Amino acid sequence: MDEPTLLIRSELLSSGTTVDEIRQALRTGTLRRVARGIYIDGTTDPDPVALHRVRVLGLRGKLRDGAAVSHVSAAVMHGLALWDVDLSRVHISRNRASGGRRLDTLHVHTTSLPPDEVGRVSGVPVTSVARTVVDLARTLPTDHAVVAGDSALRMYPDALPLLTDAVSTARTRTGVAAARRTVEFLDGRSESPGESLSRLRIAAAGLPAPELQYELRTDSGAFVARTDLYWKDVGVVGEFDGRSKYGADEPGATAETVHKEKLREDALRALGLEVVCWTWQELFHFDTVRARLSAGAGRARRR
Repeated sequence: MDEPTLLIRSELLSSGTTVDEIRQALRTGTLRRVARGIYIDGTTDPDPVALHRVRVLGLRGKLRDGAAVSHVSAAVMHGLALWDVDLSRVHISRNRASGGRRLDTLHVHTTSLPPDEVGRVSGVPVTSVARTVVDLARTLPTDHAVVAGDSALRMYPDALPLLTDAVSTARTRTGVAAARRTVEFLDGRSESPGESLSRLRIAAAGLPAPELQYELRTDSGAFVARTDLYWKDVGVVGEFDGRSKYGADEPGATAETVHKEKLREDALRALGLEVVCWTWQELFHFDTVRARLSAGAGRARRR
């Protein structure tokens, strides 16, 4: 979906639009208020991430020195994948020891904010990718932080060595121990929120860590498939199916996509591999998936 056009009250007034006209547009729905003094075309229906980005862009030129957009708002500006996070507030970090506050639409954090951990995105000061990932890992549940962190490494692989430095810099902040564990777990080869959550569930179930995005070929070298997860030692392929109402990794299934997936699984099984698939719903009832993975490993060993 295209990003909605940002409309600033002061700019509308300076261009000749009257206060009464703005009020009338708000009443009729042709304008929609997204924050104080910030509007979008009321006939559009942006998704929550696009709407949050507009609200952040409305801060351009308004942030005082020593302040930067941070946390989930910085993740939105960097384009990181987010899953089931609260986007009702824009998050800002200020380089000071006190004065933090949480309002209905704004959360101000007070913290140390070194200059090398701040950059600019679309003209707005924003915490760096590494700092953003660590802030999320300190403050969000692990599921949510890993989804964002995996996508950060997928999009910005050069950020990997910087994460260790960012964790070290955050050593006195609340939640740094959780951040350290999360950073150690991150893997940019996870290609969707569902795959990131699958890795977490696999680890929590006590199963060995799989290979990610592994290319499987025939004995003659012909390409067969690139798998989400692969346990080479036991001959089991794990596949996350995101085509459900609980996630948006994949579009809805069609007859063609279902047929192609069946042919793909048949080709994998022709290599003598067990294929185990699971859905969004099963990520939250993973015992059934664990049982299927264990059974698949048992069948593969008996061959």
